[in-house]
Amino acid sequence: MLDSRKGEALLAVIDTGGFDTAAALLHLTTSAVSQRVGALEEELGAILVVRGRPCRATREGEQLVQYLRRARLLEAEYLAARDGSSGHPVSIPIATNNDTLETWLLTGIADFLAREHIVLDITLDDQDHTYDLLAQGQALAAVSSHADPMRGCTAEKLGSMRYRMLASPAFIARWFANGFTRDAARRAPLLVFNRKDDLQAEFLQRVLGLPPGSYPCHYLPASGPFLRGVELGIGYAMVPEQQYLDQLERGTLVDLAPGQFTDVPLHWHAWKVQSPALERLSAAIIAAGHAVLRQDMKKARTRRAS
Repeated sequence: MLDSRKGEALLAVIDTGGFDTAAALLHLTTSAVSQRVGALEEELGAILVVRGRPCRATREGEQLVQYLRRARLLEAEYLAARDGSSGHPVSIPIATNNDTLETWLLTGIADFLAREHIVLDITLDDQDHTYDLLAQGQALAAVSSHADPMRGCTAEKLGSMRYRMLASPAFIARWFANGFTRDAARRAPLLVFNRKDDLQAEFLQRVLGLPPGSYPCHYLPASGPFLRGVELGIGYAMVPEQQYLDQLERGTLVDLAPGQFTDVPLHWHAWKVQSPALERLSAAIIAAGHAVLRQDMKKARTRRAS
């Protein structure tokens, strides 16, 4: 049977990225944390942590971290049920992409969270990378663009988010007065969320044949300011329809390539064997996604409107 103190030491090292910070979190000495992790590695006969800056779990370590997080959730849920509303709420770590969090997720599960004695520990990453956080044990469930479930998990289709390449009228007058052309796009500043964001690059490659790196980019890693940057004419970008709403109809934003769009599929990944709280959370998120997102997901990424 695993020693809970050693397991907590391992989780603290992975969560904080180092032995010193893990020691501060656990109110222990760095030597004590190192000894506990080392003893756990010796017992299991495997290296669990790659010592570095930051520290990270090995493949064996990731599997153990997955187990420890699930065990911690079950224990916390039992204690919460025993103590009732007077006890600490159950904390559930999940991963999602920024646009999902910015648009439909919180609205869709607000009533659920108001009823439940749980809190969310949300980690943000690109929808193509949240799957990795689940595999690494950093999250117990995730919104991801991956369709195939990890071993021991399920993947439920949520729907798709449709993105269009938008710009403000003033921006178009300055940079695309003669149309959305290859030459103009080489000069016009593009808004990109971060260096994991490939939506804009895929679109420009497909529509204009422009390779990545052949146009100037602003990097703006926050969904609200990202849309605001498009509205202010700082740059042009791919924006989800859940975010731009009626701005196309009002003319405050303009579609640079009518008939062209990208549909990004989203799936909810969670363990097959879940705690009751996570099972209820999963049901709430799946229902919210089905209610808001497009359900015509015959293709992973639609390249052209019909």
